[in-house]
Amino acid sequence: MTRNNEHNNNNSDKVAIDSSVIPEVPILSCEEAIDKFRSSRVGQKSNDELLAMYSSVFGGIITDPAAMLIPIDDHMVHRGHGVFDTALIVDGHLYELDQHLDRFLRSAKMAKIKLPFDVDTMRSILIQTVSASKCKKGSLRYWLSAGPGDFQLSPSSSSQSAFYAIVIQVKSSFSHKGVIVVSSSIPIKPPMFATMKSVNYLPNVLCKMEAEEKGFYASIWTDGLGFVAEGPNMNVAFVTSEKELVMPRFKKILSGCTANRVLVLARELLLKGELRKLSVRDVTIDEGKQAEEMMLIGSGVLVTPVIQWDDQVIGNGNEGPIARKLLGLILEDMESGPSAVRVPIPY
Repeated sequence: MTRNNEHNNNNSDKVAIDSSVIPEVPILSCEEAIDKFRSSRVGQKSNDELLAMYSSVFGGIITDPAAMLIPIDDHMVHRGHGVFDTALIVDGHLYELDQHLDRFLRSAKMAKIKLPFDVDTMRSILIQTVSASKCKKGSLRYWLSAGPGDFQLSPSSSSQSAFYAIVIQVKSSFSHKGVIVVSSSIPIKPPMFATMKSVNYLPNVLCKMEAEEKGFYASIWTDGLGFVAEGPNMNVAFVTSEKELVMPRFKKILSGCTANRVLVLARELLLKGELRKLSVRDVTIDEGKQAEEMMLIGSGVLVTPVIQWDDQVIGNGNEGPIARKLLGLILEDMESGPSAVRVPIPY
């Protein structure tokens, strides 16, 4: 078949559009637009229920999901110039709020976004937003944007950065059964962007989608030099045959708050002799695949065992004892840990 014939055949496959049946696009009032948006959410399949949102643009807290909106000219929307972080809500407490907030501030500095308020005010806003939501178990997510104002590349003409926060009631429960993972073919983000928690998560999204399309739970990034990096939104840890709990260095990947907390809690297993060493170092792909245990660690997965990576079964192919004990320690810490990691919410 010639290229011209192929082109003609492709054109013949196109369905002719009758312009007479194209509906006229309505011009909506603000009230009509909000009503339609509210109606569009009815019956929407989601495991998340939006309970409250703070917006510095509005200057207050909103509890109607139909009003939980961000300006289209916000630089976080059209340029990806924003950072974010999160904290779990457990039994009326924010877990590791200050640890996540510290990372949030580091990300903001790296992204050259000025704070709209002092840190104490931002912290208070987050606590008040959770309080207004009445949520006792869920998730708090918050963003700092270069702000609304125009559609230019640089935010230099934007008058003010913007701070947003939302409280989500998560309906689904954690599952910590062993999962299988696959090596990612999506290029890993450069260290400057990997260590910053920015809203530019397209590589992370594609990494996760790649795994799902192949029937795996998640994809694992490596750094191109033969070392293990991280998952799309979680850290990776291993237990070697010498009973060493090891995580890849954080110099090229995001420093996970949950991962760092696990390293602290794992000292209990050291004292009991169940682990002999805790390390943060370079881990080769081969060493990772030959480990006795492998696990994913993050606020969204807590401690989830990995039982297979690509074609390599990890250990004996079952959830390992160290992963189970670390999960128990993190769950106990979330429910009854020290005040340094549990901030009470005044409902």
